[in-house]
Amino acid sequence: MPDFTGFLAFCRGLCYTVNMKHNRLILPRLLALFLMSALVFSLCACHRDPHKGMVEIYNGTDYDWITPWKGVEVSDLREEDFYSPDAGVTVRYTGEAYRVQEGIDVSYYQGDVDWQALADQGIEFAMIRAGYRGFTDGYISKDVCFEQNAERALAAGLEVGFYLFSQATSPDEAREEARWLVEAVKGYDVTLPLVFDWETITEYEARTDGMLGAEMTACAAAFCDVIRDAGYTPCVYFNNWQGYYDYDLSALDGAEFWVSNLSTWDDFYYAHSIWQYTYSGTLRGINGNVDRNLRYVPVE
Repeated sequence: MPDFTGFLAFCRGLCYTVNMKHNRLILPRLLALFLMSALVFSLCACHRDPHKGMVEIYNGTDYDWITPWKGVEVSDLREEDFYSPDAGVTVRYTGEAYRVQEGIDVSYYQGDVDWQALADQGIEFAMIRAGYRGFTDGYISKDVCFEQNAERALAAGLEVGFYLFSQATSPDEAREEARWLVEAVKGYDVTLPLVFDWETITEYEARTDGMLGAEMTACAAAFCDVIRDAGYTPCVYFNNWQGYYDYDLSALDGAEFWVSNLSTWDDFYYAHSIWQYTYSGTLRGINGNVDRNLRYVPVE
């Protein structure tokens, strides 16, 4: 409660400025006014909402309250629209707002992929790593399985998009990565986005150590501008934590979002077009685990 000592002193002083014969009437009234004011203040303080204008989210490790970005579309997905028969290894969308495509994302880590076997299991799209920037030397290199994956996925009838694993430290480097990616995918039937995939390196020292969210956002925006100007759909990949605390999503207007959110339902607060829900998917045609994704296509 606030310190009302000054107010009480004022009341006493006021009593001595009026006719003394009225002191006994004025002081009790002033004290009553003081008590009533204190009571009202306390009641208001007790009922003030500490989270006014905020939303509760799950950031991947815990629940938290955030102030949402203005102008960024909110997701309309609901928990009851998802079903997982195997604790998140496979997730099905059962809602009616979207036609959902099942997909994977791959790089040389998946080795020799049998793309026709994947198509036969209902996989409709693939996000393929075209290249990466080294997290120590900073050089951009081609993924050794890039062309093979692209050609075979398209031959099996899958839709494809491509991503570049970024370690850009400046907008100029991000633009360089985008130009490299645009050149690399020429000649392929690209119907899905080209993606900026900036990830934090935790196991080793990296050239990107200590980068701030504002710097990451500037890099993503620069990458997306180049992709858009080249006639492709730009997209930014991020996990829950990056999406809530690092990126200023309001500065990435016009870009699609691809969210990594390991769960049995897609509870990311903001609207996004692709959801990566597990790193531990298993499918015939791939030795070992593979990331699995759902892509939301609005029903007209």
